[in-house]
Amino acid sequence: MNFTEQLNEVGIVLNDTQRSQFDKYFEILVEWNGFMNLTGITEYEEVLVKHFLDSLAVGKYSEKFAGNPELSIIDVGTGAGFPGLPLKIAYPQAKVVLLDSLNKRVKFLDEVITQLGLTGITAVHARAEEGARNAAYREQFDISVSRAVANLSTLVEYCLPFVKAGGYFIAYKSGDIDAEAEGAKRAVSLLGGRIESVEKMTLPGTDIERSFVFVKKEKPTPKKYPRKAGLPSKEPLG
Repeated sequence: MNFTEQLNEVGIVLNDTQRSQFDKYFEILVEWNGFMNLTGITEYEEVLVKHFLDSLAVGKYSEKFAGNPELSIIDVGTGAGFPGLPLKIAYPQAKVVLLDSLNKRVKFLDEVITQLGLTGITAVHARAEEGARNAAYREQFDISVSRAVANLSTLVEYCLPFVKAGGYFIAYKSGDIDAEAEGAKRAVSLLGGRIESVEKMTLPGTDIERSFVFVKKEKPTPKKYPRKAGLPSKEPLG
């Protein structure tokens, strides 16, 4: 099963421009990875599956978001741009913000955005706790996504404040997520959300398991959240 077929399985069809953008993204990723640590995955086929396909697999559930022509997405703790940049390439009409705490990664993201000729996307240098207190970003997005490795109770405090009421935080998780999701219910509720569903899948043509936790934002997040830097990870709500 090739990359095009794998994407078709999750409901995504790319045109020639988008395919060439993914190839260019790969080239810049490998080039910059030579002098800064962006990813341990650098083989072309592996990047296609473990970064690009993995970022886009949420398209299988796109009825929750893809029909919105004004769709706005923030990727919190984006790192080398996953999943936010692949989502922007696949859904070019979306307005996307890539948030990361490391300035040199933001410079890499700016380079990718420029070379791919993308518009309606910006890379922002900020910690999640700071960004979520900025009125320009707080409760301004239809969707917040994160592939960051952190407990769901921690992630939801970082990510849900960015989401407007009626929108979603989508957590990309792997492994057995049921107990973690159950344990995060109180944190989700405190922050104004509800776990609507946990969608489990195997990436097409692979044995890689992926879970998506869809947290629906039902009411505004109380102003005291997120707490000051470091606390959401040291002392998760629960």
